[in-house]
Amino acid sequence: MSLRNSDQSWGTVAKTLHWFIAVMILGMFVLGWAAVNYPMSPLKLRLFIWHKTLGISLLALVLFRIAWRLANPTPVPPSGMRRWERPLARASHVLLYVVMLAMPLSGWVIHSAANFPLKLYGLVLLPSIAPADKALQTQAELVHLTLFWIFVALLLLHVGAALHHHFVYRDDTLTRMLPARSKAAGGTRA
Repeated sequence: MSLRNSDQSWGTVAKTLHWFIAVMILGMFVLGWAAVNYPMSPLKLRLFIWHKTLGISLLALVLFRIAWRLANPTPVPPSGMRRWERPLARASHVLLYVVMLAMPLSGWVIHSAANFPLKLYGLVLLPSIAPADKALQTQAELVHLTLFWIFVALLLLHVGAALHHHFVYRDDTLTRMLPARSKAAGGTRA
């Protein structure tokens, strides 16, 4: 298995970033939901601190993932993929990247507008990217929540498409992104 992508498969770095970011996103959803719904307490504040800290870490990982993707070839789509599916697949991936960037940025604006200091991992003070402003905080919270629901829809589409390719088309779209892919894995559309 190569670290870099080829025209036929994703490399180890791309796969690792894909699955690590996926797990982090699920963790962010759980932390965010818990922080919002937990009663006011020191634990609620710690949940928000971890949500924000991991959100900024996720932003950095997504930026690295985008740079890696631009520096590597993208595997060719399965040969049986319909012509109209290719631009939809490209558009959905672009939208996923846009939302993966916009979510933590909108969270950072919320944090900045709330004027609450945050040390990432208790070490590095997160700088403000917006002025302290209650109205801006409220607007950014609405944007963040809207992006969350858009993200959920995009993730359902992404997972649904991967499963559709695997079980209906019987191609290797899903298997070539799995951590350990044997040479025998995959197939073509029946």
